[in-house]
Amino acid sequence: MKSPPSATPDRAGPPPSFYRPDDYRPENSIGRLVRSLLVLMSTEVERGMAPLGLTDAQWLPLFKLHRAQASTSSEVARECRIDAGATTRLLDRLAEKGFVQRNRSAEDRRVVNLELTPEGAATAEQIPAVLCQVQNELLRGFTQDEVDTLKALLERMLDNGQALQDAAQAIPQDLKEGA
Repeated sequence: MKSPPSATPDRAGPPPSFYRPDDYRPENSIGRLVRSLLVLMSTEVERGMAPLGLTDAQWLPLFKLHRAQASTSSEVARECRIDAGATTRLLDRLAEKGFVQRNRSAEDRRVVNLELTPEGAATAEQIPAVLCQVQNELLRGFTQDEVDTLKALLERMLDNGQALQDAAQAIPQDLKEGA
């Protein structure tokens, strides 16, 4: 079996022209496929999280807190890529459900730390099982080599996207504004 594709994108030269405006068909778009898959996965994850008392939006912040990848509202917002207002409302709901509690920092009274309650920690420990079940169902019939190749290809697309964002951010602001 051939090895997975290189994870290093080839950024030399012009981009390929797999898609062209004159014959573009959305139904053949990788973007549509990825978006459709993401929507489907979110629906199935929400269905799996329901018995835990979580929605699709609530499991990730709870899991980030459990894995110590965030400990304040601003860190949750950054880690989950959601705005501060939405994060506050989401954390309010998790607190109402008894999963999270807020504690003001003794060192800096401006900082409010988030902690999982025992119920929140027990619930967060069940999240990986739901995620694994959904992903394994979606990968039914795939070989390990196919899964490895799929992940490598998606990582290459993400690398290309990150390179685009990095290049856009490197453009001086006055050039962006047309000055």
